[in-house]
Amino acid sequence: MRTRQKNSESKGAFLKGAVWIAAGGLIAKIIGALYRIPLTNYIGGYGLGLYQMVYPVYCLLLTVSATGIPSSIAKLTAERIARGQSDKAVLKTAMKLFLLIGVVGTVVMAIIAPFLSSAQGSEKVLGGYYTLAPSVFLVSVISVFRGWFQGRNKMYPTAISEIVEQAVKVALGLFFARLFREQVEKAVVFLLLAVSVSELVALLLMIFLYRRAEKKRTKNKNEGGSVAMKAILRLSIPVTFNSVLIPLSGLLDSILAPRLLGAYATDAVTLFGLFSGGAVTIINLPVSVCYGIAAASIPRVAMAHEKKNGVRKRIFFSLGITALVSGVSAVGLYLFAEPASKIIFRSLKGEELTTLIGLVKAFSLSAFSLSCAQTLSACLTAQGKPQYAALSMLIAVTVKTVLYVFFLRDPNLSVFGLAYATNVCYLVAFLLDLVYNLIVSRKTKRTKVKT
Repeated sequence: MRTRQKNSESKGAFLKGAVWIAAGGLIAKIIGALYRIPLTNYIGGYGLGLYQMVYPVYCLLLTVSATGIPSSIAKLTAERIARGQSDKAVLKTAMKLFLLIGVVGTVVMAIIAPFLSSAQGSEKVLGGYYTLAPSVFLVSVISVFRGWFQGRNKMYPTAISEIVEQAVKVALGLFFARLFREQVEKAVVFLLLAVSVSELVALLLMIFLYRRAEKKRTKNKNEGGSVAMKAILRLSIPVTFNSVLIPLSGLLDSILAPRLLGAYATDAVTLFGLFSGGAVTIINLPVSVCYGIAAASIPRVAMAHEKKNGVRKRIFFSLGITALVSGVSAVGLYLFAEPASKIIFRSLKGEELTTLIGLVKAFSLSAFSLSCAQTLSACLTAQGKPQYAALSMLIAVTVKTVLYVFFLRDPNLSVFGLAYATNVCYLVAFLLDLVYNLIVSRKTKRTKVKT
């Protein structure tokens, strides 16, 4: 009876955490999407173009310096709790490590800023690189706190901080955009400053939540020893590599796909834009919601892995919830591709809108496979094998590239060939991650029998 009650409470806590992360991410995305409407009215297409020149560089550095942090720290924290040890050593070591990495990332961005702005022909927004650079450091520190809270199965700090971060960015950004609407270059610099200020506010919020959590919890006499930096890096590096693969693949697509399409289509760039900026954006909405399930899976599976008991049950429970949510979403996107496309991309008309609707239908399967791969990748990280997830995605991306290079040569398939190839990519990643999870969890079960 007690075991059933504990399992029920554990599942309840898991679902609650998943809902927190999903809701926080979804609200933040909605705020961000609404932000673009008045922002475009204030600074126009030229201002958005300048903004988008600087922002991708920041995103790349951010991926390298911060992406692998929450999941790796969440795993290590959850393991400590499962052993009945203090998790403070994890936070202390991680903070030292990523303070250093964050500082390096900020300095690198500041150093390369003049060269990048010159190469892009955007010297007028050089100041934007400098005002945005501190964000790399700030997000690194924020990510440490988020990972620590997630490892303790407390998901609300991540959700709240994401919403606050986005709200501050939007409020300040619109204020600056309106204030300097006659000086577009200056407006862009201050818009990027708003990003750094929003990250600073989010960090102060996380520090406040951390101090409040420290006051409430009882001290654990079993400190469990220190945590080596290499233990954190061993987890975070493969997770980061895995996260970088999709944007790098997207960069390669942006070079190859328009050229292949251009062999027979005069609107090659438009076709590629309809897929990468249209269909991908729509499909990523349910995937971002399912990220909450992936994040909540890490501490739950990590604790089971540490105790060598019930790992597979927890993996399949997380996968089942993901499959249910993403499966319904995929079917919904296929059936309601037309209204979804019209609502999100109101300016598209005629043949462009028809093409987008067709792409959303063709690509809807990926809402299911990518979401499931995301959850299974998190489960591998929880079991200390994030390198398997990185290998799965590397193989999948390679398969995708080979396929669309072949598909896009056919005018009858056109840009739909890219959608089909990407569907295969995420399906391969999902199946490989599933196999790896079965293998790793089987080894855990054998270890239990031996001991």
